[in-house]
Amino acid sequence: MKIPTHYLPITKNGISVAIRREDLIHPFVSGNKFRKLKYNLLKAKEEGHAALLTFGGAFSNHIAAVAFAGKENGFKTIGIIRGDELRDKIAENPTLKFAQQNGMEFEFVSRTQYSDKENPEFIEKLRHKFGDFYLIPEGGTNALAVKGCEEIVTEEDSQFDYICCAVGTGGTISGISNSALPHQKVLGFPALKGDFLKEEIRKFATNENWELVTEYHFGGYGKVNAELIDFINNFNQNNNIPLDPVYTSKLTFGILDKIEKDYFPANSKILIIHTGGLQGIEGMNKVLEKKQLPKIKINV
Repeated sequence: MKIPTHYLPITKNGISVAIRREDLIHPFVSGNKFRKLKYNLLKAKEEGHAALLTFGGAFSNHIAAVAFAGKENGFKTIGIIRGDELRDKIAENPTLKFAQQNGMEFEFVSRTQYSDKENPEFIEKLRHKFGDFYLIPEGGTNALAVKGCEEIVTEEDSQFDYICCAVGTGGTISGISNSALPHQKVLGFPALKGDFLKEEIRKFATNENWELVTEYHFGGYGKVNAELIDFINNFNQNNNIPLDPVYTSKLTFGILDKIEKDYFPANSKILIIHTGGLQGIEGMNKVLEKKQLPKIKINV
Protein backbone atom coordinates (compact mmCIF):
# COMPACT_ATOMS: atom_id res chain seq x y z
CA MET A 1 0.00 0.00 0.00
CA LYS A 2 1.67 3.22 -1.18
CA ILE A 3 0.85 6.12 1.14
CA PRO A 4 1.29 9.66 -0.28
CA THR A 5 4.05 11.80 1.24
CA HIS A 6 3.80 15.59 0.98
CA TYR A 7 6.80 17.91 1.44
CA LEU A 8 6.29 21.24 3.20
CA PRO A 9 7.87 24.47 1.91
CA ILE A 10 10.42 24.77 4.75
CA THR A 11 13.54 26.76 3.97
CA LYS A 12 15.27 27.27 7.33
CA ASN A 13 18.76 25.75 7.83
CA GLY A 14 18.34 23.34 4.93
CA ILE A 15 15.77 21.33 6.90
CA SER A 16 13.19 19.31 4.96
CA VAL A 17 9.83 18.23 6.37
CA ALA A 18 7.56 15.59 4.85
CA ILE A 19 4.10 14.47 5.98
CA ARG A 20 3.11 10.83 5.48
CA ARG A 21 -0.62 10.90 4.76
CA GLU A 22 -1.69 7.86 6.76
CA ASP A 23 -5.07 9.59 7.07
CA LEU A 24 -5.73 8.60 3.46
CA ILE A 25 -5.45 4.82 4.05
CA HIS A 26 -9.21 4.41 4.48
CA PRO A 27 -12.10 6.90 4.46
CA PHE A 28 -13.47 5.81 7.86
CA VAL A 29 -10.73 3.72 9.49
CA SER A 30 -7.86 6.07 8.85
CA GLY A 31 -4.27 6.36 9.93
CA ASN A 32 -3.12 4.59 13.06
CA LYS A 33 -6.62 3.19 13.70
CA PHE A 34 -6.34 1.10 10.54
CA ARG A 35 -2.89 -0.06 11.64
CA LYS A 36 -3.98 -0.88 15.18
CA LEU A 37 -7.07 -2.83 14.14
CA LYS A 38 -5.49 -4.82 11.31
CA TYR A 39 -4.08 -7.71 13.34
CA ASN A 40 -6.68 -7.47 16.10
CA LEU A 41 -9.46 -8.13 13.59
CA LEU A 42 -7.56 -11.11 12.19
CA LYS A 43 -7.08 -12.48 15.72
CA ALA A 44 -10.77 -11.99 16.58
CA LYS A 45 -11.77 -13.93 13.46
CA GLU A 46 -9.19 -16.63 14.13
CA GLU A 47 -10.57 -17.11 17.66
CA GLY A 48 -14.14 -17.26 16.37
CA HIS A 49 -15.52 -14.18 18.13
CA ALA A 50 -18.73 -12.62 16.84
CA ALA A 51 -18.41 -9.33 18.75
CA LEU A 52 -15.82 -6.66 19.50
CA LEU A 53 -15.97 -4.60 22.70
CA THR A 54 -13.94 -1.47 23.32
CA PHE A 55 -13.80 1.81 25.25
CA GLY A 56 -13.78 5.49 24.32
CA GLY A 57 -14.91 9.04 24.97
CA ALA A 58 -17.42 11.36 23.34
CA PHE A 59 -15.45 12.12 20.15
CA SER A 60 -13.19 9.06 20.08
CA ASN A 61 -11.57 8.28 16.73
CA HIS A 62 -11.15 4.75 18.01
CA ILE A 63 -14.88 4.27 18.69
CA ALA A 64 -15.77 5.46 15.19
CA ALA A 65 -13.11 3.25 13.60
CA VAL A 66 -14.09 0.10 15.52
CA ALA A 67 -17.76 0.60 14.65
CA PHE A 68 -17.07 0.86 10.92
CA ALA A 69 -14.35 -1.81 10.81
CA GLY A 70 -16.54 -4.17 12.82
CA LYS A 71 -19.46 -3.75 10.46
CA GLU A 72 -17.18 -4.12 7.41
CA ASN A 73 -15.75 -7.36 8.80
CA GLY A 74 -18.97 -8.91 10.08
CA PHE A 75 -18.61 -8.26 13.82
CA LYS A 76 -21.15 -6.94 16.28
CA THR A 77 -19.58 -3.98 18.11
CA ILE A 78 -20.05 -2.71 21.66
CA GLY A 79 -18.72 0.64 22.87
CA ILE A 80 -18.27 1.42 26.57
CA ILE A 81 -18.55 5.21 26.54
CA ARG A 82 -17.06 7.52 29.18
CA GLY A 83 -19.76 9.86 30.53
CA ASP A 84 -23.27 8.65 31.34
CA GLU A 85 -24.57 12.15 30.56
CA LEU A 86 -24.04 11.32 26.86
CA ARG A 87 -26.80 8.71 26.91
CA ASP A 88 -29.42 11.13 25.59
CA LYS A 89 -27.10 13.12 23.32
CA ILE A 90 -26.22 10.63 20.61
CA ALA A 91 -28.06 12.61 17.93
CA GLU A 92 -26.05 15.74 18.82
CA ASN A 93 -22.71 13.93 18.76
CA PRO A 94 -21.31 13.23 15.26
CA THR A 95 -18.94 10.49 16.46
CA LEU A 96 -21.49 8.53 18.48
CA LYS A 97 -24.13 9.02 15.80
CA PHE A 98 -21.75 7.62 13.17
CA ALA A 99 -20.85 4.65 15.38
CA GLN A 100 -24.51 3.90 16.08
CA GLN A 101 -25.36 4.13 12.37
CA ASN A 102 -22.70 1.48 11.81
CA GLY A 103 -24.32 -0.85 14.31
CA MET A 104 -22.43 -0.16 17.54
CA GLU A 105 -24.31 -0.81 20.77
CA PHE A 106 -23.43 1.56 23.60
CA GLU A 107 -23.01 1.19 27.33
CA PHE A 108 -22.67 4.61 28.95
CA VAL A 109 -20.80 4.64 32.26
CA SER A 110 -19.72 7.27 34.75
CA ARG A 111 -16.15 8.50 34.72
CA THR A 112 -15.54 6.57 37.94
CA GLN A 113 -16.80 3.34 36.40
CA TYR A 114 -14.81 4.05 33.24
CA SER A 115 -11.58 4.16 35.24
CA ASP A 116 -12.13 0.43 35.89
CA LYS A 117 -11.70 -0.35 32.19
CA GLU A 118 -8.68 -2.57 32.88
CA ASN A 119 -10.12 -4.18 36.02
CA PRO A 120 -10.76 -7.92 35.43
CA GLU A 121 -13.90 -7.83 37.61
CA PHE A 122 -15.39 -5.03 35.51
CA ILE A 123 -14.53 -6.89 32.29
CA GLU A 124 -16.19 -10.02 33.72
CA LYS A 125 -19.38 -8.04 34.44
CA LEU A 126 -19.38 -6.87 30.83
CA ARG A 127 -19.02 -10.47 29.63
CA HIS A 128 -21.93 -11.45 31.83
CA LYS A 129 -24.04 -8.68 30.28
CA PHE A 130 -23.00 -8.90 26.63
CA GLY A 131 -21.78 -12.48 26.27
CA ASP A 132 -18.55 -13.45 24.54
CA PHE A 133 -16.51 -10.68 22.89
CA TYR A 134 -13.02 -9.87 21.69
CA LEU A 135 -11.68 -7.09 23.91
CA ILE A 136 -9.87 -4.15 22.30
CA PRO A 137 -8.40 -1.68 24.84
CA GLU A 138 -9.10 2.05 24.89
CA GLY A 139 -7.27 3.65 21.97
CA GLY A 140 -6.67 0.20 20.53
CA THR A 141 -3.20 -0.23 21.99
CA ASN A 142 -2.01 -3.79 22.62
CA ALA A 143 0.77 -5.98 21.24
CA LEU A 144 -1.12 -6.67 17.99
CA ALA A 145 -1.81 -2.93 17.52
CA VAL A 146 1.90 -2.20 17.94
CA LYS A 147 2.67 -4.91 15.37
CA GLY A 148 0.41 -3.06 12.91
CA CYS A 149 2.05 0.28 13.69
CA GLU A 150 5.47 -1.21 13.02
CA GLU A 151 4.43 -1.23 9.35
CA ILE A 152 4.06 2.57 9.19
CA VAL A 153 7.78 3.15 8.63
CA THR A 154 9.80 1.04 6.19
CA GLU A 155 13.37 0.86 4.90
CA GLU A 156 12.25 3.18 2.07
CA ASP A 157 12.18 5.94 4.71
CA SER A 158 15.89 5.58 5.45
CA GLN A 159 16.60 9.15 4.28
CA PHE A 160 14.81 10.63 7.29
CA ASP A 161 16.70 11.53 10.47
CA TYR A 162 13.60 12.16 12.61
CA ILE A 163 10.23 10.43 12.59
CA CYS A 164 7.55 12.33 14.50
CA CYS A 165 4.07 11.32 15.61
CA ALA A 166 1.33 12.37 18.00
CA VAL A 167 0.94 10.29 21.16
CA GLY A 168 -2.31 9.20 22.80
CA THR A 169 -2.05 5.76 24.39
CA GLY A 170 1.49 5.08 23.16
CA GLY A 171 0.89 2.28 20.66
CA THR A 172 1.80 4.21 17.52
CA ILE A 173 5.10 5.57 18.79
CA SER A 174 6.00 2.11 20.13
CA GLY A 175 5.48 0.55 16.71
CA ILE A 176 7.40 3.29 14.92
CA SER A 177 10.23 3.01 17.44
CA ASN A 178 10.47 -0.74 16.89
CA SER A 179 10.77 -0.40 13.12
CA ALA A 180 12.92 2.75 12.93
CA LEU A 181 16.44 2.35 11.58
CA PRO A 182 19.46 2.73 13.88
CA HIS A 183 20.27 6.29 12.76
CA GLN A 184 16.70 7.56 13.22
CA LYS A 185 15.31 9.41 16.26
CA VAL A 186 11.58 9.04 17.01
CA LEU A 187 9.86 12.04 18.58
CA GLY A 188 6.42 11.75 20.15
CA PHE A 189 4.19 14.74 20.85
CA PRO A 190 1.64 13.80 23.56
CA ALA A 191 -1.89 15.17 23.33
CA LEU A 192 -2.19 14.75 27.10
CA LYS A 193 -0.53 16.57 29.96
CA GLY A 194 2.15 14.80 31.95
CA ASP A 195 5.08 12.45 31.54
CA PHE A 196 3.33 9.26 32.65
CA LEU A 197 3.19 7.86 29.10
CA LYS A 198 6.83 6.78 29.19
CA GLU A 199 6.03 3.65 31.19
CA GLU A 200 3.18 2.74 28.82
CA ILE A 201 5.48 3.09 25.81
CA ARG A 202 8.20 1.00 27.45
CA LYS A 203 5.76 -1.90 27.68
CA PHE A 204 5.88 -2.25 23.88
CA ALA A 205 8.91 -0.32 22.57
CA THR A 206 11.98 -2.50 22.25
CA ASN A 207 14.35 0.37 21.47
CA GLU A 208 15.49 3.49 23.32
CA ASN A 209 15.46 5.64 20.17
CA TRP A 210 12.43 7.73 21.17
CA GLU A 211 11.72 10.85 23.17
CA LEU A 212 8.56 12.70 24.22
CA VAL A 213 8.18 16.42 23.50
CA THR A 214 5.66 17.42 26.14
CA GLU A 215 5.15 21.18 25.80
CA TYR A 216 2.63 21.26 22.93
CA HIS A 217 -0.52 19.77 24.51
CA PHE A 218 -2.27 23.22 24.53
CA GLY A 219 -3.70 22.60 27.98
CA GLY A 220 -4.40 18.88 27.78
CA TYR A 221 -6.36 16.26 25.90
CA GLY A 222 -8.99 17.77 23.62
CA LYS A 223 -8.06 21.32 24.64
CA VAL A 224 -7.72 23.94 21.90
CA ASN A 225 -7.45 27.72 21.69
CA ALA A 226 -7.76 30.38 19.00
CA GLU A 227 -4.04 30.14 18.17
CA LEU A 228 -4.30 26.42 17.41
CA ILE A 229 -7.47 26.85 15.35
CA ASP A 230 -5.80 29.59 13.30
CA PHE A 231 -2.82 27.30 12.78
CA ILE A 232 -5.05 24.43 11.57
CA ASN A 233 -6.93 26.65 9.12
CA ASN A 234 -3.82 28.40 7.79
CA PHE A 235 -1.92 25.13 7.42
CA ASN A 236 -4.79 23.60 5.47
CA GLN A 237 -5.13 26.67 3.25
CA ASN A 238 -1.38 26.80 2.52
CA ASN A 239 -0.70 23.08 2.10
CA ASN A 240 -4.09 21.52 1.32
CA ILE A 241 -3.62 19.17 4.29
CA PRO A 242 -6.31 19.07 7.00
CA LEU A 243 -5.13 18.48 10.57
CA ASP A 244 -7.24 17.31 13.47
CA PRO A 245 -7.49 19.46 16.62
CA VAL A 246 -6.58 16.76 19.16
CA TYR A 247 -3.45 15.12 17.75
CA THR A 248 -1.89 16.05 14.42
CA SER A 249 -2.30 19.84 14.72
CA LYS A 250 -0.41 19.91 18.02
CA LEU A 251 2.25 17.62 16.56
CA THR A 252 2.75 19.75 13.45
CA PHE A 253 2.63 23.03 15.38
CA GLY A 254 5.28 21.66 17.72
CA ILE A 255 7.62 20.54 14.96
CA LEU A 256 7.43 23.86 13.10
CA ASP A 257 7.97 25.74 16.36
CA LYS A 258 10.99 23.54 17.18
CA ILE A 259 12.44 24.29 13.73
CA GLU A 260 12.11 28.03 14.40
CA LYS A 261 13.84 27.55 17.77
CA ASP A 262 16.76 25.66 16.13
CA TYR A 263 16.02 22.41 17.94
CA PHE A 264 16.84 20.36 14.84
CA PRO A 265 20.38 20.36 13.38
CA ALA A 266 20.89 21.98 9.96
CA ASN A 267 19.93 19.79 6.99
CA SER A 268 17.79 17.47 9.12
CA LYS A 269 15.23 15.40 7.26
CA ILE A 270 11.98 15.11 9.25
CA LEU A 271 9.03 12.81 8.61
CA ILE A 272 5.67 13.63 10.23
CA ILE A 273 3.16 10.79 10.48
CA HIS A 274 -0.40 12.06 9.90
CA THR A 275 -2.41 9.59 11.96
CA GLY A 276 -5.87 10.73 10.86
CA GLY A 277 -8.50 11.73 13.41
CA LEU A 278 -10.28 14.10 11.05
CA GLN A 279 -13.70 12.66 11.96
CA GLY A 280 -13.40 14.54 15.26
CA ILE A 281 -13.46 17.97 13.61
CA GLU A 282 -17.25 18.11 13.29
CA GLY A 283 -17.72 17.42 16.99
CA MET A 284 -15.00 19.88 17.98
CA ASN A 285 -16.68 22.59 15.90
CA LYS A 286 -19.84 22.14 17.97
CA VAL A 287 -17.77 22.70 21.11
CA LEU A 288 -16.06 25.74 19.57
CA GLU A 289 -19.41 27.22 18.58
CA LYS A 290 -20.61 27.04 22.20
CA LYS A 291 -17.39 28.73 23.33
CA GLN A 292 -17.79 31.40 20.62
CA LEU A 293 -14.41 30.51 19.13
CA PRO A 294 -13.63 30.32 15.38
CA LYS A 295 -14.45 27.02 13.70
CA ILE A 296 -12.07 24.65 11.97
CA LYS A 297 -12.53 24.80 8.23
CA ILE A 298 -12.97 21.29 6.92
CA ASN A 299 -12.55 22.27 3.25
CA VAL A 300 -10.29 24.96 1.81
